[in-house]
Amino acid sequence: MRFIDFVIKEPQNKRYLLIAVAGTTVEFIIFKLLYPFADFFSDSYSYIYAAYANLDINIWPIGYSKFLRLFHFVTHSDTALVAFQYFFLELSCLYFFFTILLFYQSGKTTRLILFVFLFFNPLFLYISNYVNSDPLFAALSLLWFTELLWIIQRPRLYHVFTQALLLFLAFTVRHNAMYYPIISAMVFTLSRQHLWRKVAGALLGVALIIPFVLFERNAAYKMYGVKQFSPMSGWLLANNALYMYGHIQVDNAKLPTPETRELDTLAKNFYRRVIPGFDEYLTDYVANFFIRQPEAPLKRYVRHNYKAKNDYDLIIVWGKTSVVFGDFGNWLIKHYPLEFSRYFLWRNTKNYFLPPLEKLEVYNLGEDEVEPIEKFWFDYKSLKISSVSKNLQSTILFLFPILFALLNFYCVGGIGLLLIQQKKKHSYISPKKTILIAGSFLILNMLFCIGTTIIVLRYEFFPMIICLMLSIIILELLNKKEMIVNEDSVNISKERKILSPIH
Repeated sequence: MRFIDFVIKEPQNKRYLLIAVAGTTVEFIIFKLLYPFADFFSDSYSYIYAAYANLDINIWPIGYSKFLRLFHFVTHSDTALVAFQYFFLELSCLYFFFTILLFYQSGKTTRLILFVFLFFNPLFLYISNYVNSDPLFAALSLLWFTELLWIIQRPRLYHVFTQALLLFLAFTVRHNAMYYPIISAMVFTLSRQHLWRKVAGALLGVALIIPFVLFERNAAYKMYGVKQFSPMSGWLLANNALYMYGHIQVDNAKLPTPETRELDTLAKNFYRRVIPGFDEYLTDYVANFFIRQPEAPLKRYVRHNYKAKNDYDLIIVWGKTSVVFGDFGNWLIKHYPLEFSRYFLWRNTKNYFLPPLEKLEVYNLGEDEVEPIEKFWFDYKSLKISSVSKNLQSTILFLFPILFALLNFYCVGGIGLLLIQQKKKHSYISPKKTILIAGSFLILNMLFCIGTTIIVLRYEFFPMIICLMLSIIILELLNKKEMIVNEDSVNISKERKILSPIH
C-alpha cells in the first residue's frame, strides 16, 4: 500500500519509525522493571468481576470487560495485558503521526514536538499500566479520528465501514463516545464523495450502536427488572444535582415519588451536618463526592433500602437505585437550572481546563496489596504487589494538567488569530476542514464532560492529543507568510508526489 511506502521508503519517515519502535520498546522494558505489576483501583475490580462472571451489563460500559475476558483466554499475564494496551496505543499513534506528516505541512520543530509527545511520553506508560478502559478507549478513538482525517483528504469506500466499526467499539468501551457520531456526520458532510457514501458513513455508526443499546437495556431488564442502558447514569445525575443542594430550598412534597422524597430527606439531614467550608472542600474534590463517599445521601439510601450479599447483588442494587437517583437528579436540575449551573457546571468547567491527576497521583491507591479476584485473574502468587515508588508518578506527571490548559487556550487564541489573518488577506485557511472538525470535537468533548461526568486527566488523554495536533497546525499556519487556498488538493512535497491516492 502507498501509505506504507510513504512510511518505510522515505528516509526521514523510516528513521521516525525505527526510533519510535526502538524507543517505545526500551521504555516499556524499563517501566516494567520499575513497575512489575499492573496498576489497580476500584474500577479495575469492577471490570475484572464483570469479565469473570461474563456479565452483559455492569456499572461501567461492558466493552472493556469483554476485552479482558477474551484476553484471558490467551494469557493470564498482567504484563502481557499492559504490553498489549501500551503497544496498541502506540500503534494507533504511528498511524496518526504519519497521517499528519502526509497531509499537513509541518516544520522540523513541530514534527519533533508531536513525535516526542506520542512516543516518549511517560503518561502513555502510566495510563497503559492500569487495568482500566482508558488506554483501549484512547487507542480506538485515535484510530477513529485518524480515519476521519483520511475521509477529509482522500475518502475511500472502506472508510465508511472502518470509521463506523471503530466508533462502535469505542462506544462499547466508554460512553464518552456517544457524541462521536456527530463528528463523523460532519466529516462525511464536508468530504468530497458521492451522496450515498456520505449518508451511509454518517448513519452506519449509529446503526451499529442502536442494537448494542437495546441489547444492554434487555440485559439490565433480565438482571434487575429495569430497562436502562447504564446503571451509572442515574447516580451521575443525582451526584451532580447534589452539588447545589446546600444552596436551594426543596419542597419535599413536590418531589415526584416516595423514593425521591426519602432521598431528599437524607440529603437535608446530610447538609445539616456538614462542616463550615464544605463548599470549598467540594471544589478541591473530584466532582463525584456524592457517588464515592459512604456518608453521602446516595450511599446512605442504598444502605437503608438494600442488602447486597455479593458483587452480583451490588450491581443489581446500582441498577435499581439508578432509577430513583435519576428521577431525583432530573427533578432538581429541571427546577433549579441557574443554581445547577453555578454550583456544578461552573465547578466542572474549572476542572475541565485544569483536570486533576486523580488516580494517576499514586500507584495502586497507595496500597501494597490487591483484591483476591485480581490475584486470581492474573495468577499472582500472593496478594502483595510492589513498585519502585507509589508517589513518583505524581511528580513526573504534575505538569500535564497545566499542559492541557495551555493547549486549550492556545487553540482558542490561535483560531481567533487565523480568522483575523484570513479576513485581512482575503484568503482561505488551508486545512479549514481539519480545523473545523478538530475544533468541533474539542468543543463537544468539553460540553459533554462538563455537563455530565467527572473530569480527570485520564479522561482527557485522547482530547489532549487532538488539542496538540490542532495547536501544531495553527502554529504552522500562523508562521506562514502566505496561506494555501485549496485544502482538497493537499500540497504535498516533491518527494511525496510519487504516492498514489490509495493508502
